[in-house]
Amino acid sequence: MTPATAVPKAKDDPTIWVVDDELWKRVQPLLVIDKPRKKPGRPRSDDRAILEALIWLARTGVQWSQLPAVFPPKSTVNDRLAEWVRHGNLAAVWAMLLNEYDDRFGINWIWQAGDGCIIKAPLGKKGLPDRRKASAPALSTAESSVPSDIC
Repeated sequence: MTPATAVPKAKDDPTIWVVDDELWKRVQPLLVIDKPRKKPGRPRSDDRAILEALIWLARTGVQWSQLPAVFPPKSTVNDRLAEWVRHGNLAAVWAMLLNEYDDRFGINWIWQAGDGCIIKAPLGKKGLPDRRKASAPALSTAESSVPSDIC
């Protein structure tokens, strides 16, 4: 099963689920990181498969643990994403795609907004007041039984 078969494809869906050959020719050079390997081991996973996994995650909005087996392991995808962000590769790809879209369709740069946040509620059902623990009062320096070596 290829990544393309793991994805629902609507007949008139203009957005991408997989990276076609034409797009890959433009994106691939921007994702290359030239760094020597510190130790031998398994060869690096395919950048294209990892990019398609990231697209799949972004399009579906599921958790990392739900990444289908047709993609590389979630830890590999996460590590490569962090590497691409750290080295500026992902920003370069994003800028290239935005510029191409702007040239083709135009982007209203006067007003744009993006927002999103998916996290668990940090305080759960109980809320802040129920979870607070009483703290012990601090001892003053005069009451401390430990000798001080600072004048």
